[in-house]
Amino acid sequence: MAEDQPGNPETVSTPSGATLRVRRSGPLRGSCRVPGDKSISHRALLFGALADGVVEARGLGRGGDNLSTAAALRALGVDVALAGDEARIHGVGFAGLRAAAGPLDCGNSGTTIRLLLGLLAGRPFESELYGDASLTRRPMRRIADPLRRMGASVEGRADAARPGDVFPPLRVRGGALTGIAYDLPVASAQLKSALVLAGLQAAGTTTLREPGRSRDHTERMLRAMGAPIAVDAGTGAVVVDPAGWNGRLRAVPIVIPGDLSSATFLFVAAATIAGSDVTVENVGLNPTRAGALDVLRAMGADIAVTPAGDALGEPVGRVRVRGSRLRGTTVAGDLALRAIDEIPALAVAAALADGETVFADLAELRVKESDRIVAIARELRRAGVVIDERPDGFAVGGLGGRPPAGGTVQPEHDHRIAMAGAVLGLSAGDETVVPAADIATSFPTFSETLAALGALID
Repeated sequence: MAEDQPGNPETVSTPSGATLRVRRSGPLRGSCRVPGDKSISHRALLFGALADGVVEARGLGRGGDNLSTAAALRALGVDVALAGDEARIHGVGFAGLRAAAGPLDCGNSGTTIRLLLGLLAGRPFESELYGDASLTRRPMRRIADPLRRMGASVEGRADAARPGDVFPPLRVRGGALTGIAYDLPVASAQLKSALVLAGLQAAGTTTLREPGRSRDHTERMLRAMGAPIAVDAGTGAVVVDPAGWNGRLRAVPIVIPGDLSSATFLFVAAATIAGSDVTVENVGLNPTRAGALDVLRAMGADIAVTPAGDALGEPVGRVRVRGSRLRGTTVAGDLALRAIDEIPALAVAAALADGETVFADLAELRVKESDRIVAIARELRRAGVVIDERPDGFAVGGLGGRPPAGGTVQPEHDHRIAMAGAVLGLSAGDETVVPAADIATSFPTFSETLAALGALID
């Protein structure tokens, strides 16, 4: 496989420092695709590195976060070749990983740093992991504590504002781990996946129980690759029992569906602009993270989903959205958990709907790439939307057909806040200016995709 060369259209992304200008747009129409699912792409790279042989992955997300994972694996001695949306990973197993020559740069990616922490907790060498300014503010105690209980040494930066927590840069020294039974303090796919990776290297069984059901991409892919992992049908607990296992995953081809989180921005744009008719092909429809579709349906969106099979246990399909008048709803509990990464896009739908939409049980948004509750409240107020910020969410008073105000979005290095501001700008009475460099974290072709559907964005 030939490596990407400069100028390859498959790797086009918004240049650093770029700015998007968004104007009120007419109906969006057409069919499109979105980049490969970011969460599944991380796992394809990481689990491919642990395989017994060469893993070919197609449909790989090429945003900055996935590239951070690929670069970190190379630094750990794994041959990862990328070309367009394809990857060829020469698996080395857990035992084949080697200490990096220097600190591992995880960029803006919480998934990269957290899953690597679990992976490296069982390796007999020391590693340092760091990231950009946004990642450096994200708390890591919830992962450090159970890994320490299993036998790893994890150290990080202290912060007087959150005594007892640890923040990147992180230093982990792995070694002999022991399985644990652990109740996760929050439902988190990143935390669960990190502990699964540690549990695969531990002596004894690791049992993980969550307060809610987080996305299960890790369980699906690892089972398909032959890992000793099971999910208790009664309790939902994830059980890892590596006794007798050879420590290598089975090398299988991986096809990655389109990213539902990226697609949700297109769904909201289509649903909120009268006369729109947009179809997104090959979208991942995993029920543990498809809450955004349920929220939009509850708001009255005209949505048609056509299943098209599955890819390595992940359901895939086509989603068609047409413009309609949306109404307020409540997003809480399990529904909020299944839509947590799509909340910035759904907040835009709420802003343009009739009536009030309440978002609750979302305290986790405060420790994403930004404090997303604060960021969403700030951006909606800038656009003239009434919003009541709460400790674990917010309530939005929909504009009910009135156009939002334009202005300048302040993403604070959060790709989803930037994209949400742009989608809101498609309905605004004045031009909206969006600092766009961070959009490439997950959706490098965001503006080009919207423009091809008829959006006034450049």
